[in-house]
Amino acid sequence: MKAMILAAGKGTRVRPLTNVLPKPMIPLIRKPIMEAIIDHLHRHAFDEIYINTSYLSHAIEDYFRDGDRFGVSIAYSYEGKLVDGEFLDQPLGSAGGMRRIQDHCGFFDDTFAVLCGDALIDVDLTEVLRFHRASGAIATIVTKPVPREEVSKYGVVVTDTQGRVLRFQEKPKVAEAASNTINTGIYLFEPRVFDHIPAGTEYDIGSQLFPRLIAAGEKVCAISLPFEWVDIGCVHDFWNATRLILEGRVQGLKVPGREIRPGVFAGLGVTIAADATIQGPVYLGSGTRIGAGVHIEGPAMIGANCVLQAGVRIRGGILGDYTRVTEGALLDERIVFAGKFIEPSGQAVDLVDTDMRWVLGDARTPSAEHPAHADLRTAMYEAALAAG
Repeated sequence: MKAMILAAGKGTRVRPLTNVLPKPMIPLIRKPIMEAIIDHLHRHAFDEIYINTSYLSHAIEDYFRDGDRFGVSIAYSYEGKLVDGEFLDQPLGSAGGMRRIQDHCGFFDDTFAVLCGDALIDVDLTEVLRFHRASGAIATIVTKPVPREEVSKYGVVVTDTQGRVLRFQEKPKVAEAASNTINTGIYLFEPRVFDHIPAGTEYDIGSQLFPRLIAAGEKVCAISLPFEWVDIGCVHDFWNATRLILEGRVQGLKVPGREIRPGVFAGLGVTIAADATIQGPVYLGSGTRIGAGVHIEGPAMIGANCVLQAGVRIRGGILGDYTRVTEGALLDERIVFAGKFIEPSGQAVDLVDTDMRWVLGDARTPSAEHPAHADLRTAMYEAALAAG
C-alpha cells in the first residue's frame, strides 16, 4: 500500500517552535509528529511512502532516511532549488506536490493515502480503505465534527445521507458554516485523480482540487469515524497533543521509559530527591535531576538532562532538553523550548533577550545569578568591611 505525507509547509502559525524545526519534526514526548504518523501508516499496511519536503527539508530527510528502521520504504520530493549555494524553497501546494511525484515516477498506481505531516491521529485507516473501495469514489475524505465555534479554522464538508460530498466551505465564518463537520486532511485517492490536477503549478487539495472534482461530476465521499485528531496548527495544539499522549488517550502511542511511580515514567539515569513529590501523568527524560522539595503536577513533560533545583514547582507544561530551572521557581503550564519561554497561547519571550537565564537556562552551563542577588551580597560585604 502506498501513501504520501505532506511536509513542505513552513508552519508559520506554530512559531517559535518552527523557527528551528519543520512542523512535522516537532517532538511529542521524544517522538516527532511525523514518526507517529509513519508508525500509524505501517500498522495499517501502508509501507511505501513518499514525503514532499521544502522548508528545512534536511531535518526530515536526515532523520527518516530510507525508512528501513521504521519498517517502511521512504522517498522524498524536494520542492525548491539550489541558488548560489542556498536552498530556495518553492512549495507546490498539496495537490501540486502529488502531481510532481506522479510525473516523476508514476508512483501512485493504485488506491493511495495522503495525510498531513503535522497532525496526531489514530484513525482506523483499514476501515477508511474498506469504505472508499465500496463507495467507488475517486476520493474519500476523513471528516470529524468539531465545536461550531471552531469551524472557521478548517474546511467544512457538506454531504448527503450516503456520505457523498455536495460542497465545501473553506474556513467559513461561524454564522455562515453549513455544518460543523470538517476536513481532517486525511484522504484516499484513485490514480485517475491526476486527470484533474494541472502539472507544474501550485495547486491545493482542499480549496482547488475537491471543488474541481465536484464540478466535474466526480464522486467524492466522506467518512466520519470516532478518533483522536489533533492538528498541530498552533502552540496550544502542541501542548494539547502532548497532554493527550501523557494521559494515554491516543491509541498506539505510549509514553516511553519505565513507570517508576503510578503515572510517572522515566528514562535512564533519572535522579529524584527523597522529598520531591511528583503527581502523574509525568514523563522525565533520561539523565534529568530532580532536586530537594521539587513538586511536579502532571500532565508535564520534562526533557532529557534537565535540572530542577531545590523547591521548583511545575504545574503542567513542557521543558525541552537540557533546561535548568532555578531554585524556588514556579512554572504554570508553560513551555520552554529552543531558548524561548512560551505560553500555551503562543506568546513567547527569548530567554537571552529578556535576561531570564538566571531562572531558566541551559543545564550544561554554570547557573547564572539574578543581578539583585549579586548587588545585595556586595552591599553586605561592604557593610561588613565598614563595620570593621
